[in-house]
Amino acid sequence: MDLTTLRSIFTVLVFATFIGVWIWAWSSKRKQAFDEAANLPFIEDGNTAPTVTQKDQSHE
Repeated sequence: MDLTTLRSIFTVLVFATFIGVWIWAWSSKRKQAFDEAANLPFIEDGNTAPTVTQKDQSHE
């Protein structure tokens, strides 16, 4: 095997991995988990840091 053959095999393996990840990410089985993960930044748990306006009002 020469270097060109190894590079070709590597390219095909990386492409197959990319297609596998793409199928996994767009699978309808994963939709609910990805939707929940996408909404995590918007969930308020009450332990958030005070905003600038809250800090300014507390010093008055």
